Amino acid sequence: MIRSLFVFALICFSPLLNFSQQELKDDLTRLQNGEDLNVLYRNEASFGIYAHTNTGLGLAYRRGKHVTGKRKRMFEVEAQNFKHPKEIKSVNSYFDNSKGFNYGKLNSFFVIRPGAGFQNVLYQKVSKKSVEIRYSYFLGGVITLSKPVYLEIIRPTNTPFEYSVSTERYNPNEHYPDNIYGKASFFKGIDKMSVYPGGYAKFALSFEYADRYNGIKAIETGATLDVYPRVLPMMAFNKKQQVFASLYLKMIWGKKWF
Repeated sequence: MIRSLFVFALICFSPLLNFSQQELKDDLTRLQNGEDLNVLYRNEASFGIYAHTNTGLGLAYRRGKHVTGKRKRMFEVEAQNFKHPKEIKSVNSYFDNSKGFNYGKLNSFFVIRPGAGFQNVLYQKVSKKSVEIRYSYFLGGVITLSKPVYLEIIRPTNTPFEYSVSTERYNPNEHYPDNIYGKASFFKGIDKMSVYPGGYAKFALSFEYADRYNGIKAIETGATLDVYPRVLPMMAFNKKQQVFASLYLKMIWGKKWF
């Protein structure tokens, strides 16, 4: 009798069990595809490429984790080239086939910024087609690599109207536009690189528009301030600087997970 009742109950409730299993599968599929708005993905990682007003490009990586529903703790690493705004390419017009060079440039710079900060939501996304607006701020260190500039210099020989070309480190007291043939190989001088440590602060505003809630697609704009305890020897005939401010525009892609 009991066995018959159990079989009868199983037959009656089996459609409900199948329905619940299918509902769980559908929920799992929505989570995996990032289609559920009411889910908090605690972790995220993103990659970015940006242009900045110090006439260069940069790459960035970020790792974030939610502290609250609308606040994340962020870690980032950026790497970019760094040029002085007064760098102007010149050519020695007195010699055929001469190569371009930046007159007055003492060193080439490459900047690495590791830092940490927080990101806060100003306007939360309410649908796939909406945009989430966030602001963030970072503090961290700056590691700036400086490589001296080498040029190909024209030197007179003992034979009239004949010249030799030698590779020399740029010296503003000896090298002038009329005796510079062009820039030497980029790799020349790598063994004489110097390191300039410093610190940076950043404030940013970003607009996230991904069509999946577990994805990241964003445009970010912001300002960065780099400060150094030592002067950076960038240009020979310009004011020496220890503080550099820049604006940037960044494209960001990434993903979120639990």
